[in-house]
Amino acid sequence: MKNKKLHRAIAIILAIIMVFSILWAALSTMTASAVTQAQIDKLRSEAKQLGDKKRAVQSEINSLKYEQLSATAKKNVLDNRISLTEMEIDNINELIEAYRLLIIEKEIEVTVAQKREDGQLELYKRRVRDMEENGALSYLAVIFDAASFSDLLARIDFVGDIMRSDEAAYRGLIQARLDTIAAKDALVATVAEQEAEKVELQVKQEELVAQVEESLQLLALLEEDIAERTAIWNEMDAETDRIQADIAKKTEELRRQEEAAALSGNLSGTVRGTGSLQWPGTSNVITREFGTQEHPIYKDMRPHYGIDLRASYGSNIYAADTGKVITATYSSSYGNYIVINHGGGRTTLYAHMSKLKSKEGDTVSKGAVIGYAGSTGASTATHLHFEVAENGVRKNPLNYFSGGYVFKDKS
Repeated sequence: MKNKKLHRAIAIILAIIMVFSILWAALSTMTASAVTQAQIDKLRSEAKQLGDKKRAVQSEINSLKYEQLSATAKKNVLDNRISLTEMEIDNINELIEAYRLLIIEKEIEVTVAQKREDGQLELYKRRVRDMEENGALSYLAVIFDAASFSDLLARIDFVGDIMRSDEAAYRGLIQARLDTIAAKDALVATVAEQEAEKVELQVKQEELVAQVEESLQLLALLEEDIAERTAIWNEMDAETDRIQADIAKKTEELRRQEEAAALSGNLSGTVRGTGSLQWPGTSNVITREFGTQEHPIYKDMRPHYGIDLRASYGSNIYAADTGKVITATYSSSYGNYIVINHGGGRTTLYAHMSKLKSKEGDTVSKGAVIGYAGSTGASTATHLHFEVAENGVRKNPLNYFSGGYVFKDKS
């Protein structure tokens, strides 16, 4: 009876020591270090590079040299800054998504670690219970019951094995607990870093709004400066002519390729549109029609070779038909713009986008998102400028649609 009480007391003392050891280890464990996943490190490196580029652009804006630039050149600089901010926002969104996936992984790690710890605890509790009930803690009794010296040595080895097994179970429990704590700390740290990126995203989005407004106001200030307006018009006119010549050249090259492919019978690389166009924007409101009319910036009568569609900043721009992207770049007149060749001499042009999703050489399907609405280039408001050309001659885009649109002043 006394032995049983002694065994129970020893078991309780061991359990208490075990609990205090676990608590001490938990308090001593350091919080998990910052995430070092390769993808996140790469995104952070890209973010630094973007920040460096933006600081260089901002230094240019703050310089005396910037003040001496023409309005068009200033607009180009501001558009460049906007593009970099857009890229920063994309980078942060990618980081947030990476953290979201990492959080899922960390949550799984916590669940696995907790189950492992619970299993180790149950094994240890069972071992302590067995030692208490069976009197297995009385290692001395086992040794003193030896019948001979060789039996004594064997019993000592046996007791040693038991003690090592008990110690391994105990250390396994301690390690399982430490693993659980580390997994939970890593999860908390990852969630905190994701929240920090969300705050940074809000800051960048507010920064973008301010930058866009500054860019829009710049060309609007030309209203009173007739000489500056005339100079810019001449510059834009010359640039537009260069762009149209480039489009004609690329279209002719593709036409020759199509003819060669038809003669050879190998049409696998030929991209052809469906022959009908779909609406390229998210709004059906036309703010400026095709034809000669007063220019919104330069305030004189001049031809408008496309239609302007109302658009909210960042809204989707769609490919009007299947085709191949032959131009995807920036110009001071069109801003960020894309030209798609649909075969048969037909091309479409999409201008003033905040950013481009497609690049030159891409094959795009009808209705595919090719970019996002903005106000880059010679623009004082967010909109989509859309053109259709047949064999280099620009046509009224509304001739290709059966209706479903309204005019700003006639709605």
